[in-house]
Amino acid sequence: MKTNDIRKLSTEDLDKKALELKTELFNLRFQLATGQLENPSYIKSVKKDIARVKTIQRERELGIKREA
Repeated sequence: MKTNDIRKLSTEDLDKKALELKTELFNLRFQLATGQLENPSYIKSVKKDIARVKTIQRERELGIKREA
């Protein structure tokens, strides 16, 4: 997910997206442990998406305005 797309989301949508991504990461880790995961590099991209969402949430808490 691109940063510009994340910035367009409302605060409530960001919370929902973060929860959704964390659930997805849990499921991916479970699949990795059981040997069912076909593309392990997908875990890395989900982690980066979580970090992007958390960064934008924190920017909004601090009132930092970033240009898209």
